[in-house]
Amino acid sequence: MKKKRYTEEQIIGAIKEHEAGAKVEDLCRKLGISNGTFYNWRSKYAGLEVNEAKRLRELESENTKLKKLLADKLLEVEAMKDVLFKKVVTPVGRKQAARHLIENHSLSERVACRLAGVSRTGYRYRACPRDDEALRARLKELATEQSAYGYLLLHGLLKAEGLVINRKRTYRIYTEEGLQVRTKRRKKLQRPRQPLVLPQAVNERWSMDFVADQLANGRRFRILNVVDDFSREVVGQLVSVSISGRQVARFLSQLVESRDKPKTIVCDNGTEFTSKAMFFWSRESRVALGFIQPGKPTQNAFVESLNGKFRNECLNRHWFRTLEEAKAEIDLWREHYNHVRPHSALNYLSPVEYARRAA
Repeated sequence: MKKKRYTEEQIIGAIKEHEAGAKVEDLCRKLGISNGTFYNWRSKYAGLEVNEAKRLRELESENTKLKKLLADKLLEVEAMKDVLFKKVVTPVGRKQAARHLIENHSLSERVACRLAGVSRTGYRYRACPRDDEALRARLKELATEQSAYGYLLLHGLLKAEGLVINRKRTYRIYTEEGLQVRTKRRKKLQRPRQPLVLPQAVNERWSMDFVADQLANGRRFRILNVVDDFSREVVGQLVSVSISGRQVARFLSQLVESRDKPKTIVCDNGTEFTSKAMFFWSRESRVALGFIQPGKPTQNAFVESLNGKFRNECLNRHWFRTLEEAKAEIDLWREHYNHVRPHSALNYLSPVEYARRAA
């Protein structure tokens, strides 16, 4: 049988009828309740009006909610005392703390995630590990071949091969394998910088400078580096024990024959570049020589940057026994630098590829 429910108006109306003279038995028969129920009503609602009874019901409901809220807060405080001594900083640690609160303190997922400081989406997420074995093997192989490259250059090589897209993934594997390269940071001079005017096309401006090294027997030799300032391509390298102004002029003539001649060649004030042979070559070929100010190599920054990379990635890595061996290794490095090695200033493209796209 379905249980009957009576509103406050009906209950107070029955009590008022009893106070007016109606008998309890007649009211109980009329409402279908027992005598005990009627007397319980009278003990609770006697002397109250309908609006006062509604307010009493609202107060009881609020009191119940407050009791439940207080119980939940006390439970949360006890649960937090259990994990306060643990160091929870990383997302993994927060997920473990939330799981501990759910399993040991019977908290809901919503409350446990709020106390642990992790989103419910992050708590439910399960990592899907990738198969990085092929990428790891190739990265270690490239790092062995090019021991002077950092992770950005290695990432450029891997991206060109289609093995990786996101450089953060490359850096993660790079650090896990312990492939970091120690770099020597020089103290930078605090002086005002003058922005260099960048050329807008290939063969518009070249830069050249000398680099020195020595063979295994102690005999020194020099390398003349010539670079295109637009594409950063190494136009040519002259390797010899002694290089005079005539040799420089003859080498530049050979480079001009193999490709278009530049409008300007930037160089320092060395005796080879200020010689009569270079003066006559410049007048005959109609290629201007742009001399930098003495003591300011930053005005010839393109070739100075190339010299640093050349020394770090080629000269410092090899121990040359003969001049022919040095020429062979330098030719291999130049081929790799122009066609394979990614350049950070060229959006990690090789110089030849950058020049091809620009053309």
